[in-house]
Amino acid sequence: MEVNYRPFEKEPRSWPGRTDDQAPAAARALLARLLPQHAERFVFEVIPPDNGRDIFEIETRDGKTVIRGNTAVSMATGLNWYLKHYCRCHVSWYGRRLNLPDPLPEVRPKLRQASWARYRYFLNYCCFGYSLPWWDWAQWEELIDWMALNGVNMPLAVTGQEAVWQAVCKRLGMTDEQITAFLAGPPYLPFQWMGCLDGWGGPLPQSWIDQHEELAKKILARERELGMTPVLQGFTGHVPPAVIERSPDAKLHRIRWIEWETTLLDPLDPLFAKLANLYLEEQSRRFGTDHLYAADTFIEMQPPSDDPNYLTDLAKAVFQGMTASDPNAVWVLQGWPFVNNPGFWKMPQARALFGAVPDDRMLVLDLMCEQTPAWEKTEAFCGKPWLWCNIENFGRSVHLSGALSKIGQDLPALRSQPRSGQLAGLGFVNEGLGYNPITYDLMFEMAWRDGPVDLRQWVGDYVWHRYGRDNENARRAWEILLDTVYNSAHYTRSIVDQTPQVNAAASAPYDNVALARAWQMLLAAADELGAVDTFRFDLVNVARQVLSNHAAVLHSAMVKAAQENSAATFDDASRQFTQLIRDMDRLLATRKEFLLGGWIQDARRWGTTDVERARFEWNARRILTQWGETGALDDYARKEWSGMLTGYYLRRWDLFLREFSRSLRGNRSFDEKAFQSRLRKWTSDWSDQREMYLPQPQGDSVAAAKSLWAKYEEQLR
Repeated sequence: MEVNYRPFEKEPRSWPGRTDDQAPAAARALLARLLPQHAERFVFEVIPPDNGRDIFEIETRDGKTVIRGNTAVSMATGLNWYLKHYCRCHVSWYGRRLNLPDPLPEVRPKLRQASWARYRYFLNYCCFGYSLPWWDWAQWEELIDWMALNGVNMPLAVTGQEAVWQAVCKRLGMTDEQITAFLAGPPYLPFQWMGCLDGWGGPLPQSWIDQHEELAKKILARERELGMTPVLQGFTGHVPPAVIERSPDAKLHRIRWIEWETTLLDPLDPLFAKLANLYLEEQSRRFGTDHLYAADTFIEMQPPSDDPNYLTDLAKAVFQGMTASDPNAVWVLQGWPFVNNPGFWKMPQARALFGAVPDDRMLVLDLMCEQTPAWEKTEAFCGKPWLWCNIENFGRSVHLSGALSKIGQDLPALRSQPRSGQLAGLGFVNEGLGYNPITYDLMFEMAWRDGPVDLRQWVGDYVWHRYGRDNENARRAWEILLDTVYNSAHYTRSIVDQTPQVNAAASAPYDNVALARAWQMLLAAADELGAVDTFRFDLVNVARQVLSNHAAVLHSAMVKAAQENSAATFDDASRQFTQLIRDMDRLLATRKEFLLGGWIQDARRWGTTDVERARFEWNARRILTQWGETGALDDYARKEWSGMLTGYYLRRWDLFLREFSRSLRGNRSFDEKAFQSRLRKWTSDWSDQREMYLPQPQGDSVAAAKSLWAKYEEQLR
């Protein structure tokens, strides 16, 4: 198979794949953080890349495990490969098992793996709003290590952008009030950097801006130390509306996204180049540069004109705004507009955009290849190098899903097809750190595999190293999971977190009875695996999904009773439905990954005054619920979390069910419009509340899963 491993003719020195003599020290430091008691049992050594490809080797020498690579990321990937496939250990964002055998397993003959994927991208802008907005350095440090272990060499890095914009605005002569009005609240900032909104959720205190500038420097330093090439922000033309007061002759466009309007500077206006230079100067002063710049002028917005000449001018202005300050600049573009707005982005418009930038100076991220690839709609992005990406979730919603066959079989097959153009790598671009660790493992492992995988065999191996033992019941459970939740990109939604109503709810797109058998099989494995952290997470997650799906069955009984005007039957069905929500909450309370209290606690810690803490908590609550004002994004970032279930969704349902029951008993029609108006005020007020939720898990995961299985087993047959 002939693959172009170097789509860029002039690669900056810091480009992914360079050999770094400091890499062994960085890899040793990572190992010391991950496995301090085993640090002396491993040796790291540098080797050159393999014909431009990243490479790692593993072998046993003098009783130690020797891992070689051309970068620290390659070495970390080799370490992770050894931990999984030789030591039967697992490091994931949702559970980890690191009980290394003694002595360490030998590797003979030497294992050598090269990556076809020159670029391994990670993080979506939205992830900085739905997962990362409240993180401190300790959390980031762990995530960066995880990225290195999984071979990521191109992480998006937009933490601290508010400091850059504050400096730019001051140099433009704007007042503190104008700057404050421009900057959004923490979880909304990534949407501001994509040009979607301004100011919503603010104000940002100066302490936040200063602390996140310092946090960004730590993040970038560690990523660079490991040999990654962070993708920084580029100037798109999105500017504060107060620009017009300083430059009244500037040509500005008002761009609308859902309910917000932002200001776009026309690319042909002389001020565009000036502000691009000013912006990159301030960013480089703080954060340096690795020559990669993300810039998405119209991610989900309609451009002012579909004239190809205008789009060419726009693309040239954005690109020249980068290269004027950085001659080695490469534009990293999300291909989402071609999926989100295909009616606008037809081939003439696509050619106008892509044709304005040299092929070796743009890299396109095709965000949703597991379901709706954009490369097929754009002639493989008109010849630009591009990455096959998996989005997996929207809003960090909690659900089991994964298009494993697309990742493990269709992706490698695509690489040999000429029509795929310059396929140069892959990326995981989930909108939040999704709840399916298996998809992360397969996706990033495929960067180091040249052919398709036998999914049943691969999943069997995954179960073994995730749990540390080859348990038959666990394997049978995962075979069911492969045939149900992991057979496609399912974006399921439970009736539990939908706005209360008595219309029929959609059922899961797979057999929930079969999924329940996976829960049963995991319980059968609990005697042997019940103490394993990774197993306990998976058990809770599978049980949660089964119960979440089953809620539609209980809800259907309420719908039937309402249609039959039977108040007594309706009340009985309502009690069963609301008790299910309480049961789910109790189950999820046993795991730290499913706690509303932890999310709120992390938000509040950034405040230095009661007012700031309250504002951050408002942001943390609002992003999960109403989001904006119009209702267009209500529950977009819904969470099946302990605390959210009983503290928000259940309370919504209780309000609805009481009123609907009274209407049935009074033999009168239910005033849906009046109720929704009252409910909207309640949901808005919820963001202002300050009730406490558990920040730490309580209860036993296995015991809770067993008791709920005993309770619901007959209903799940």
